[in-house]
Amino acid sequence: MVMVLGLAVAIITMSSFMTSVPIDANSVARWLHLFFGVLWIGLLYYFNFVQVPSMPKIADEHKPAVTGTIAPSALFFFRWAALLTVLTGLWIAMVNGYMVDALTFAGEGAVDLIGVGMWMALVMAFNVWFIIWPAQKKVLGIVEASAEEKAAAAPRALIASRLNTLLSIPMIWAMVSANIG
Repeated sequence: MVMVLGLAVAIITMSSFMTSVPIDANSVARWLHLFFGVLWIGLLYYFNFVQVPSMPKIADEHKPAVTGTIAPSALFFFRWAALLTVLTGLWIAMVNGYMVDALTFAGEGAVDLIGVGMWMALVMAFNVWFIIWPAQKKVLGIVEASAEEKAAAAPRALIASRLNTLLSIPMIWAMVSANIG
């Protein structure tokens, strides 16, 4: 319900200002990119700064609430927000005509800077879908895994998640500072 109301307020806000701020493919892509990016990085920080450090402090009888309910739900939004952030970012670069130059560092200045941010985001999204999510499915018991497989998956997911946290800081700076379009 909150999402529907938020969308309605956003549409009203957009409509109210469309004479001075046009609604086009670029503005819609930027809005969605920011929304999905906040969701993705917000959940990344939640996992790294709240959930993971708090788990040792949670009584054993309460841990299934986190690992069986909260974590799978948060990981659903985390992985799809990562994908949608990347797709909307590529859409912005394509609509504005700098995607190839940014990804190949064939531009200059802000185009190359956003290219650095794009590559960091691509590495991070790869980590989410191909390292963190497969490992977490084992750790959380979403897929069958032996005790040894679960033990090996946990540090793999943690390292990829920590790398994503590290990369998020310069990635955000590159994206905000380039400010193309």
